[in-house]
Amino acid sequence: MNCVVLGAGLMGRLLAHALAAAGHRVSVHEAAGEDGTGAAARVAASMLAPLAESAITEWPVVDMGHYSLQQWPDLIAQLPGPVFFQQLGTVLLWHRQDALQARLLVDKLHINSRLLPPDCKPQVLDADLLQALEPELSNKFQQGLWLPSEGQLDNRQLLAALLNAMQALHIDIHWHSAKSLEDLTALHRYGADWVFDCRGTGAANEWPGLRGVRGEVIRLHAPQVHITRPVRLMHPRYPLYIAPKQEHVFVIGATEIESDDTSPASVRSTLELLSAAYSLHSGFAEARILEINTQLRPALQHNLPGIRRIDQRCLQINGLYRHGFLIAPAMLHAVLGLVQGDTSLAERFQLLTDD
Repeated sequence: MNCVVLGAGLMGRLLAHALAAAGHRVSVHEAAGEDGTGAAARVAASMLAPLAESAITEWPVVDMGHYSLQQWPDLIAQLPGPVFFQQLGTVLLWHRQDALQARLLVDKLHINSRLLPPDCKPQVLDADLLQALEPELSNKFQQGLWLPSEGQLDNRQLLAALLNAMQALHIDIHWHSAKSLEDLTALHRYGADWVFDCRGTGAANEWPGLRGVRGEVIRLHAPQVHITRPVRLMHPRYPLYIAPKQEHVFVIGATEIESDDTSPASVRSTLELLSAAYSLHSGFAEARILEINTQLRPALQHNLPGIRRIDQRCLQINGLYRHGFLIAPAMLHAVLGLVQGDTSLAERFQLLTDD
C-alpha cells in the first residue's frame, strides 16, 4: 500500500518504520527538521514506569505502559545503532516533611499493583535495600519504595536510530513540510491508500479539545553523581524525576503547566528543579547544565490518548501527553491492527474516539 505519515516525532517515526518494514511504500511529512526539535519526544526523560504513572493517570494508560514495556526490547533490536535500554526499576523517595503525602501515594501504588503481574509489586525500601540499590542516596534517605519492573531508554538515541532505519528502508521524508487536515483529504484523493496524522500539537486546530501542556526539563552532566536508576522525588506541585542516562548525563523534570507558552523556562521552575536535584544528591552542585528545555505535550480530554477516524483509511493518532515513550508501542500495535481490520487492541486500550 501507499501510506502517508504526517509528523516525524516518536509516533510518526515508529509508525513509518513499521509500515515500511512490512513492505508498504511510505512517505513522511514533518513541519520541522530532522533533528526533532519540534517534537516533545526529544525533550522527554523516556521513562517506562507504568506503576509510578498509575498515581496520576487511568487504567488504560497503565495497561498500555505494561504492554509497551514488554515490546520495547524487540522494537529496539530491529534498529541500527545502540539504544540505551534499562529495566532496573524506579526508586521513589521523599523528604521527612513530605511523609504524609508519601504514605498516601504508597498506599495507592500498592492497590494499583494488584491489577498488574506479581513481579510489578512495589517493595518497601529500608536503609539496607536502599544501600544495595543506590548507595549514594542511603545517607540522606532512610525509607522509600522500589518499583522493580520499571525501566527507561535514551530518547535521543532512539529517535536517531529510527531515522537511520527509515532512511535504510528508503522512506521518502519531507522535512519542513507542514500539512493540514485539508491536505489529508487531498493526499487521499491523489493516491494514498492510508493517511496517518501523528502531528501532536500541530493538529490542535483540527482536533477539538487538543491542547498543549507546557513542560520544562533540564539536562545535566554530573560526573560526581553515581545513580543508576530513575528516582522519583515527592514534590508538592508536580511529579518530579531524575533519570540517569549514559556517561553521567541526568534528565531532571518536569514541570506541568496548563499553557501553550513555549518561551524559555522560568526562573522559578529552574530553581525548583535544580534545588530538588541538589536535595537528592549534593554532587549535583558541581554538575554542568547542558540544556534547559521547554516543550508542549499534546493532551486530549482527561489527558488520555486517542485514535480518531477521519474516514475509512485516514487516522489521527494523538494525545500521548506525558506518556509518549511509556505507551508508544501499544499505540503503534493498535494502529497496525486497525490497518488490518483488527480492533482488539484499540478497544482494549479504549483508544477509539469521536471527540
